Amino acid sequence: MLLLYNIGIKLYSLFVLVASLFNNKAKLWIQGRKNIAFIRVDRGIWFHFASLGEFEQGRPILEAMRNLHPTKKIVVTFFSPSGYEIRKNTPLADYVYYLPLDTAANARKFIDAINPEIAVFTKYEYWYHFFKEAHKRHIPLYIVSGIFRPGQVFFKWYGAFNRRILKLVSHFFVQDEASKQLLQGIGLTNATVSGDTRFDRVWANAQNPKTLPLIEAFKNGQKLFIAGSTWPQDEALLTKLVTDYPDWKFIFAPHEIPEEKVNALVNLLPEGTAIRFSELSELLEAKGERQKAKGEKDHGPWTIDHRQNLQSLIIDNIGMLSSLYAYGDIAYIGGGFGVGIHNTLEAAAFGLPVIFGPNYHKFNEAKQLIALKAGFSISSEAELKGIVETLVTDEAFYSFTRKRILAYVQENVGATETIMKYIDQ
Repeated sequence: MLLLYNIGIKLYSLFVLVASLFNNKAKLWIQGRKNIAFIRVDRGIWFHFASLGEFEQGRPILEAMRNLHPTKKIVVTFFSPSGYEIRKNTPLADYVYYLPLDTAANARKFIDAINPEIAVFTKYEYWYHFFKEAHKRHIPLYIVSGIFRPGQVFFKWYGAFNRRILKLVSHFFVQDEASKQLLQGIGLTNATVSGDTRFDRVWANAQNPKTLPLIEAFKNGQKLFIAGSTWPQDEALLTKLVTDYPDWKFIFAPHEIPEEKVNALVNLLPEGTAIRFSELSELLEAKGERQKAKGEKDHGPWTIDHRQNLQSLIIDNIGMLSSLYAYGDIAYIGGGFGVGIHNTLEAAAFGLPVIFGPNYHKFNEAKQLIALKAGFSISSEAELKGIVETLVTDEAFYSFTRKRILAYVQENVGATETIMKYIDQ
């Protein structure tokens, strides 16, 4: 099986190489791994994240480690460009790299260079050679916010090799009791139910939200519907709400923002009522400069002329979404008509009722929110309009939903403390 694994790694690299000829993300994946010069570290702390979502999930542990050990060198690696390109300059790390391809030689070279005292992987990604090398050198390797399901290969009759990888982990910090029981079923008793560190991250973000003057000006005291991490399937339904609720404002934050996809979204909205964030920012800054030149001190640059009838704002950048929810009243989380929903907790931490598509069953928090009647899954335009109408018109139901969702997030805070108590021994 190890031979097949090694062949699979090589084939995956070849596939990405071919894809890089026409796919920018694949191109970044290849270029980012060329001629990496690892800086030698003495007893560093290694954090690995698959992508941006896992970085935000593991960030509370990273921050806690930085605060407790300010003199230690912290090395962060990413598998995906969507994580590396956005967080390559994070002040929480001393060095940020793409994770090299998982070969025995790469694992030896990388671990020789960063010489980690411990290694922390968030949620998933199980790389045989890196794990094996860490195990051989007696480097504790922790999985945080891990989650397991019966359908995963680890728990199949043909998953012996994958179980070998899990046995190289020093300790698992899992999100729920079901994950712990699954690990015990294959003979792994080194697991603690700590919960999900995302709760700590989103709660901290909600307690100290960023001020976004442009968003505040766009909202202008009106009710605001935020559609986060949307895909075209989501947008085909959501854009029909705009004409149904002319007194509401709408913000769309697409999961992907290439020009053609942003244009397609603009074309779905009523003509003349939508604007990109970049355009609005330039418009208002120019207006502010004109006012300043005229000596008009009573009107700052973030004042929108609402005669422009701007009802929808499209976020054409990455990194704002978690702060946008502070201004929202209802949230829709995209991805549920595709591979799975995105982060519902960022909105939930601000007390927003969350709506999402039908593919949510791999996400514990979504199932729990539905059970609490604080989250709502829809599979059609009629269902979407029905739940939005209820939230908009039934004030008691809306208020109770907000209280339940806030209580749910607050009750689940604390995973970081549990994990750090164990690791920092």
